[in-house]
Amino acid sequence: MSLVFDSENNLIDLRSARIFSPETQVWEELGFIPDELVPVSETDAVTRLQQQGGWCRVPVGILGGRKASEEQLADALELGTLIVRMGLTLICGGRQGVMEAACKGAADAGGISVGLLPDENSDTANPYVTIPLATGIGLARNAILTRAALCLVAIGGGYGTLSEIAFGMQFEKKVFGLSGAPNIPGMLPCRSPKEAAARIARVVLNLPQ
Repeated sequence: MSLVFDSENNLIDLRSARIFSPETQVWEELGFIPDELVPVSETDAVTRLQQQGGWCRVPVGILGGRKASEEQLADALELGTLIVRMGLTLICGGRQGVMEAACKGAADAGGISVGLLPDENSDTANPYVTIPLATGIGLARNAILTRAALCLVAIGGGYGTLSEIAFGMQFEKKVFGLSGAPNIPGMLPCRSPKEAAARIARVVLNLPQ
């Protein structure tokens, strides 16, 4: 494992001999390798950095339809939990299905989810949304959701999810696919919520996928 923390809580990538700067979110050259290094995974690195300062405040987007299989709902629930455990915020469409499962995962882990609703009434949000935003702009909210997210994970989904994926790729966001998400060139498939969480962490840490 190449990521380590030193005794002063600095994150270092041993492969490239660089140190991560949370303030600028870039990797800088490291003059020497210090002693007392503690190896960490990508997700643990993000968790620790967030605990130190909460520097990454841009939410992670979850995409998916109101109709979903049991596997997709389970994966959305787990991924919502994993995102929050890293100290990150979740953003989604705020309705039912995949969105509700992801928000429940976030709520169960004590985190925050933002629901960007197409309706004018915030009462249409699922019960686990922390912050419901009733946009009243219908499907146009898909563009806002994808533009506002740091990166995106599509879980299953139909035409609405396809439109969100397209917006995300137009906005040059990293888009990951999970549990039967549409297979579109440029998307990065994930075999499990844990793999998706690791890929999200690499986006947060500005590391290659």
